[in-house]
Parts: sequence; structure tokens; C-alpha cells
Amino acid sequence: MNVPAPAHLLSLATASPSHSMRQDEVLEAATQLFDGRFPQFERMAPVFKHAGVLTRQLAMPVEWYLQPRTWPERSAVYDEVALDLFCEAARRALDEAGLTGAEIDVIVTVSSTGLSTPSLQARAIARMGFRPDAAGIPVFGLGCAGGATGLGLAARLATAQPGCRVLLVCVELCSVAFRMEDFSKVDIISTAIFGDGAAACVLSTGADGFAAVAGYAEHTWPDTLDIMGWRVRPDGLAVVLARALPPFVRKEIRLAMERMLASQGLTVEDVDRFICHPGGMKVIEAIEGAFGLGQGALDRERDVLADHGNMSSPTVLFALDRIRQAGLPRRSVVTAMGPGFTTSTVTLAA
Repeated sequence: MNVPAPAHLLSLATASPSHSMRQDEVLEAATQLFDGRFPQFERMAPVFKHAGVLTRQLAMPVEWYLQPRTWPERSAVYDEVALDLFCEAARRALDEAGLTGAEIDVIVTVSSTGLSTPSLQARAIARMGFRPDAAGIPVFGLGCAGGATGLGLAARLATAQPGCRVLLVCVELCSVAFRMEDFSKVDIISTAIFGDGAAACVLSTGADGFAAVAGYAEHTWPDTLDIMGWRVRPDGLAVVLARALPPFVRKEIRLAMERMLASQGLTVEDVDRFICHPGGMKVIEAIEGAFGLGQGALDRERDVLADHGNMSSPTVLFALDRIRQAGLPRRSVVTAMGPGFTTSTVTLAA
């Protein structure tokens, strides 16, 4: 029986919007907005100092967020800025791989912070020079898990058609969901941690890259739909984020990881480095505790959170990029959690 050749990561690139804000600037703007309109803001304000975020990049200047916005206005920003980030990250990934857009066979686009029809990939054809017969696969609804799930999907597609070249692009504009009406505690927390960004990579079985995809797995917990996701509001999408997430991760993630790795003949101890989505400081600490890594072990993840905030799906690929620049170990596992409630893993062999 012939064993399919593994998909290799040929390149990895990131992109960020040009509008940057320091966390103290975000806190100042949030104080102007929330204080007096949300009675519990003063008590919750310390979350900005303890979120682990020092700066972040946003789709629009801060003034844009200080006025009520309709769903069409948010969608227009998404169509423009998400497309720019898509093309920037994709072009950088193609350049590193030594390829052009015309040499890509499949484009997987992961995004959950906006709706675009035609898809971002279709809008990018002229700019990127994609072939008319390239397959486009837009994926919505994965949230923060999208970077890991998308990477696993791209690897499956590359393996299924040996020699084809698959471009994965994850792009999110979390800030576009910022709302000025009907405030909740979740809106305060979201304002403290979320940012915007994109990441892209090229995979193929036809060439060696900086890592091979050795396996992938997912796990969805039953009766957990209320932990994370979106609510549809008249003015756009509103975030759902349960306060119980860090305790849930601390309690549940180890067993789920053991089961996912067991399907590949591995144990937690066989992994040299877990490359995790830094959803927030408390989540990072919960993961370190659950895996027995020691506080501070997820150092690159902390760095990404500090420099960019939680960008949803591309964030774990930002962490992977930093770790691969420092030197990937022999075996690593890319992992992220998102709505469902789901965790996804991709095992890499360097």
C-alpha cells in the first residue's frame, strides 16, 4: 500500500493594518466611551492592564470606532481592508515560496469577522494573478480555531492531489465588530484583547519546506455552543465569549489533546513544542497549566499577544512564524480553540 507523501509548508507570512494603537490609548478611548454609559466599567477597567496586550493594529483610525456604525458600513470596511490584507499576506507567502499567483491551484480563505460575496479570493483574482481554474474554498465560522483548522484542511487538500499548490489565507478584522450600543462585560473584554491581521502560507507535496504536516485532528465538546461565537444584531455581529473559558480549558484540554495525539500514535510527552493560539493571558496560563509546561513556556505566544492582540484565526500562525524563525523543534503541534466549542491540532515534523 502506497503511503501518500506529506504536505510541506513552503512558506509563511503575516500582514497587519497600518493603524496601530497602544493599550493605554485604547484604555483612554474606552474610558471616554464606556464610563458613565456602563456602570461597571470602572470595576472592569483593570482588564486592559492585565490582558497582556501592549499594542495592536486596527482596520481603521480610532475616530472611526467612536461613532455608531451600521452593518453596511462595517461590511464596506471589511471588503476593502480584509482584501488588502489578504493580498499583502498572500503575496509575501508566494514570494517566499518562489511562486506566482498563477502557479496556485487551490486557495483556502479562512475568515469569521465579515461576510463577503463574491469571496475575498474572487475579489483578489486580478491583483494576485490567480488562474481562472484555481479552486476557491472560503471557510466561515471557525473563529479563533481557524488558523489550525485551516492549516489542516490545506494539508489535506495538498495530500489529496499530489503536486498541487495550496494557498491558505487567514484574515480577520475583529475590530469591525466593535459596537457602541447595548454594552456588556464581553464587549469590555473584547475591546481589551482583540486586534486585526492576516497570515498566509503555501503547502504542497511537490517540494520540501520548513516543516511537513505529519497529522491533524479535531475535538468538539458537546453542549458547549454558548462558550464562543457570534450573535447577529441589527448593527452587525456581536461577540459571544464565556467567562468560564479559562477554567474550562484548564479542566478539559489535556484529555482532548491526549485523544487527538493518540490517533497519531503520540502522547503529550512526545511533543517538543506546543504552538498555541494566544487567545488571552488567562487562556495561555490555563494551557500551560493543563500541559504541565511551566509558567512562561509559551513565550512566543505571549509576544504575539503583546504586539498584536488576539486577531482570531491568523494569531496562531503569527506564533508559528516566530517560532520557526527561532528554529522549529523536531516535532511540534499547532493548536487553537474556537466556536463549537472545538479544538484543532496540526502536527508538524521539522
